[in-house]
Amino acid sequence: QTLLLLPPGHMSWALWNVFVALVGLAGNAVVLWLLGFRMRRNAFSVYIFNLAGADFLFLCYQFVHSLALVFNFDFVVRVISRFLSPLSIFAYISGLSFLSAISTERCMSVLWPIWYRCRRPRHMSTVMCALLWSLSLVLSILEGNHCGFLVRNMHHVWCPVLDFITVSWLILLFVLLSGSSLALMTRLLCCSHRVPPTRLYVTVILTMLVFLLCGLPFGINWFLLFWFDVFSHLEQFVVSLSCVNSCANPIIYFFVGSFRQRWWKLRHTLRLVLQRALQDTPELDEPGESLPGETLAMSPQPQNVS
Repeated sequence: QTLLLLPPGHMSWALWNVFVALVGLAGNAVVLWLLGFRMRRNAFSVYIFNLAGADFLFLCYQFVHSLALVFNFDFVVRVISRFLSPLSIFAYISGLSFLSAISTERCMSVLWPIWYRCRRPRHMSTVMCALLWSLSLVLSILEGNHCGFLVRNMHHVWCPVLDFITVSWLILLFVLLSGSSLALMTRLLCCSHRVPPTRLYVTVILTMLVFLLCGLPFGINWFLLFWFDVFSHLEQFVVSLSCVNSCANPIIYFFVGSFRQRWWKLRHTLRLVLQRALQDTPELDEPGESLPGETLAMSPQPQNVS
């Protein structure tokens, strides 16, 4: 039954979200396939793999929800908002968690390289990702099903406590993300002992900047809208920005991996391009020359492979 009539402006946003979500789903699916089956994963590529999974889940929810809005399926929209909204919350919290972990670990590898190469636990990335997935799942289930922002029960005594825990976790992740990103940028641009920018360095920086511009407004609006009931007119806009954020990550990887390279000379494949984007060794002098595709160094030490 088609009962829901969207305003023209909202219909345009929904159509845009459907298009962006399709592009993002394809890009993140390629990243998941390459890192899952075609490449050996290491300390940072483990985080990239899990980040692509979180972005894929977020875009799946936004695609289905936006498609239901486009075709004015009121019942489907209500069911999705009621029962599948925890999936969107889960994916957003997980994505922010993995981004913070990537930025923090990269900052540690730059500021304390000796410790990072010699003392870092071998399977730290895998363990951290498992813990972040679990914590995000618990928070999203509690928020979405019991007293979440979308189905709030104001008389439940635990609702303010759960909301406080969730918001505190998001703020902590944002502080870690911003602080480590600022430290990386400072070390890259202003420090007397500047670190030579590797492709992995550029990939991390660009991913952080895109999230701060496109992904963070979703969390801020989420907090303001459902706690203070303000800026509700910006909801469609920030949802579209968050879709752009999840879609942009694969584009960043492939752009950084293919930048300054001669396509006809290197005979690029998607695997090689993604492998180059995670390369953590300095570039050679010739723009068209680089390390062989099969032996690109993706991490400082072999023991970091997870």
